[in-house]
Amino acid sequence: MDAPLPSGPWSRDRVDEFLTTTTVPVRVSCRTPTDDLWMLSLWYEWDPKLSELRCATSASADVVEFLNAHDDVAFEISTNDPPYRGVRGRGTATVEPDDEKRVLRRLIHRYLGDDDSALAQQLLSPERDEVRIRIHPTKLHTWDYASRMSQSK
Repeated sequence: MDAPLPSGPWSRDRVDEFLTTTTVPVRVSCRTPTDDLWMLSLWYEWDPKLSELRCATSASADVVEFLNAHDDVAFEISTNDPPYRGVRGRGTATVEPDDEKRVLRRLIHRYLGDDDSALAQQLLSPERDEVRIRIHPTKLHTWDYASRMSQSK
């Protein structure tokens, strides 16, 4: 499934580049089963071929219940330091078991560099059941304030 063409200043190729090279967490907004809003941050990877964001979390995390009740989400991946730029959008999320922890292992290497740390070992614990969250964007919007922010210096 192709992601929609982004609105804003970036091409789809620039979106793909940004999402594959930027290692800040994705902020995901969803709804609880009682229809309240919920926001959380997750590590992600972008698959440009499938046009999807993939995240990992514990099978017992609250967000799993939330996404199973309401699969619509909004998300944002943006730089934390100037010049501000990023991608936001909305889409649908699916939750699937990740018994082999494949997505989690890739995310650990993407964000931590290796799986030697105490955090990585805790996340990879055999006692921990893991799921992958796949977000399929239906709308993408980009922004890049680099030129505007460089003028203010």
